Parts: sequence; structure tokens; C-alpha cells
Amino acid sequence: MLLALSIRSKSQTPAQVLPEFECYRLDNNKFANKDLPAKKNYLFVFFDSDCDHCQLAAKKLDQEYKALQSVAVYFVSLDSPDKMRQFMATHAPHLKTQKNVNLLQDRNNQFITKFKPRRYPAMFLYSANKKLLDYEDNEESVFRIVNTIKKEKK
Repeated sequence: MLLALSIRSKSQTPAQVLPEFECYRLDNNKFANKDLPAKKNYLFVFFDSDCDHCQLAAKKLDQEYKALQSVAVYFVSLDSPDKMRQFMATHAPHLKTQKNVNLLQDRNNQFITKFKPRRYPAMFLYSANKKLLDYEDNEESVFRIVNTIKKEKK
């Protein structure tokens, strides 16, 4: 939880353009920008498995899993693969089974410096042309991200 406190103490502007990044899928394969599907919007959810706010955000996103089917969703964490799997099974059981939802481990600790989240949970919605459409780090405002997704889908 110390990391969460360090994120909260920094007033940063979230990355306005999807930055170059490299994470790992839970099968240990690398995943980077070049692996993103074309012509889709992207939702990145930066979380900590032990964070109560992250758990609530995941539950709220899980309730909206049908609305999220039009975007590529990436749950990104510094946690171990086992903790990430358990987090999804407990807090986002519908999302974990969706083909458009992926878990990525930030082994290189670059998400914070490249995406610039202000705190956990950080939700970044990027357009297909990699421009930031919406950013939210308040689990109570998940509906705003979902509404932006619905609006973009039309």
C-alpha cells in the first residue's frame, strides 16, 4: 500500500497520448503497444489487489461488462499473477471471462512513470488513435467512463 500513498502524493497529469509500454501477460509473454488491436478504444485499469477502492471499481466495471465489450480492456498491476487472478475472480468474475479483457503485469515498474496515474484505481480510456478520451481515479465515477464508452460506440 506504500506505492498507493506515493502515487497519491504526486499531482501529475495523466498521459494524454497512449505511451509506449511493455508489460507481461500472465502466461509470461511480453505485451506492448504493437500488440494492441487496431480500430478499437482501449481501457487501461491500473490497480492494486489489496486496494479497497480498486476492488469497488472492479465490481462496478464488472456490472457493466456488456457495455465494455466494444473496447479492449487491460487490467494492469504490479501484483503477482496469482494475486491478479484472485482479484479478478473475486471482484470481476464476468469480466475475467471476456475475450476483450486482459491481465497485464507491470514487472518493469513503468506504468506509473509512463501513464502518470494520480492514484489507485486509475482508469484511462484511449481512442483508437491513442488519444486520451477520459481519465478517472474515483471508483464512485466508473459510470462516467462507461458513459464515454457508450457514447464513443455510437
